[in-house]
Amino acid sequence: MMTNIPNSLQDAKDLLTKEGFKAGSTWYHGTSSALITSIKEFGLKRSGDEALKQSTKKIMATIGNSYTETIEPVFLTQSKELAYYWATQTVNKRTAHTGAEESPVVVAINLPEQINNSVKPDVGAASLLLVEGNDYLDYLGSIYNELGLKAPTIDPAKSDRLDYLYKLGMAYINADIDAKYLDLLP
Repeated sequence: MMTNIPNSLQDAKDLLTKEGFKAGSTWYHGTSSALITSIKEFGLKRSGDEALKQSTKKIMATIGNSYTETIEPVFLTQSKELAYYWATQTVNKRTAHTGAEESPVVVAINLPEQINNSVKPDVGAASLLLVEGNDYLDYLGSIYNELGLKAPTIDPAKSDRLDYLYKLGMAYINADIDAKYLDLLP
């Protein structure tokens, strides 16, 4: 469980209700400090972490497996606090592959209505929730519990699509996001 979340990013108390996280036109994306220069220039790109892709491709070639590149959407959440969790996961993953010293960073995304309507609940996250060792549900449960709310339980086979958005704070957009819609949070 994460305990080092900067105060400026602790927004669950303002967003979380018994129905889940409120959503609006501002979204957040957690990433690594190593990617910020590129993000400021080019925006958020689907499958945009080129260094991680190259590292994975090299590892797969070393062990004799082929690597098929896929295009992932840009993952979003309506909470700065949840974005910080994902930023930390990104840093951990990148550090394991690159060995570089990096820091978690949260980017605010303010989309015009037409683009905002393209944001969807991330039901593909069901597979992530089933992965052994993934502590997201524990982390999320601790946020709910701190606020006196019952932690959500999600049955990937039966849950409503909107549960992924509101109860889990997981969304995506299957498009690149121009830098003009982004703000780096302190």
